[in-house]
Amino acid sequence: MSRNLTRLYFVLVAIFLAMPIAVVAGVSVNEKQSLTFPPQGFSLSWYGAIFTDPGWRAALFSSVLLALASAALAVAIALPLSWFLWRRIAPWANIFRVLGIAPFTLPPVITALGLLTFWAGTGFYGQPWTAVIGHAIFFVTLPLVTLSLGFSAIDRSLVEAAATMGADDGTVFRTVVLPLIRPYLVSGYAFAFVLSLNEYIVAYMTVGFTMETLPIKIFNALRYGYTPVMASVTVLFVAAAALIFGLVARFGDLPKLLGAMAADER
Repeated sequence: MSRNLTRLYFVLVAIFLAMPIAVVAGVSVNEKQSLTFPPQGFSLSWYGAIFTDPGWRAALFSSVLLALASAALAVAIALPLSWFLWRRIAPWANIFRVLGIAPFTLPPVITALGLLTFWAGTGFYGQPWTAVIGHAIFFVTLPLVTLSLGFSAIDRSLVEAAATMGADDGTVFRTVVLPLIRPYLVSGYAFAFVLSLNEYIVAYMTVGFTMETLPIKIFNALRYGYTPVMASVTVLFVAAAALIFGLVARFGDLPKLLGAMAADER
C-alpha cells in the first residue's frame, strides 16, 4: 500500500510540474492571435513565425550566437582554472574557486548592474561582445563545477605514470587528462549554453537597446500585446533544453556527471 501511495505521490508531482508546460504548449497552437487555454482551433503557424518573421528570426540568431560564444568563453575560463586548482592543492588556491563561483551565487540583478556600470564606465556599453563576456562571467560557475568533478575523479597515479615516462605537462593533459574529463567538459558547455539561451537580465543590462535576444524580444513584444509566438518560443526553449540534456545523458556517464562514484570506487 505504501508503495502505491509513493507512486501516486510522484505521479501527482510530475503532473503538477508539467502543467505549466502543457498550458504554454496549448496556448502556442491557438489558431487565433490570443493567449487562451484550452486552445481555440489548432495552428502551428506561430512556430513558423519564429523563423519567417524578420524580428523573431533575428532574435533567434542573436540568442543562439550569444549562447554559443559565451558558453565557449566560460569553458575556456573554467578549464585552466579547474586544472590549476586540481594540481595546486593549497588553501590559498581556493580563493580562485570562490571567485569562480561568486558570480552565479549573487542575485542576477546585482551582477547585471555591476556589468552595466563597468561597460558604461569603459565606453563599451551596447557592444554585442560585452554580452558574451557578461554571460561567460555569470555562467562560468557551471563548467567550473562540472570540470572540478571531472578532475576529482581522475586517478592521480595515471598522471604520475605519464610524467615518469617522460611526458611533459602538455602531453599529459592532451593524452591522459582531456579524454577523462571530456564528458564533464561537454556537460559544462551544455549547461552554460542552455542557461545563456534563456537569460534575460544580464543581456538586457548590457545590450538591451542594441541587440535583441529572444527573451528581450518577448519582453519588448509585450508592449504591443500578447501573441502565441511568445508561447511558441517558450516551448522551443524547453524542447532545446530537453534535447541537449538528453544527448548529454545518452552519450555521457550521467551518474559521473552528477558527481556519483562507480561501485568499484567506493
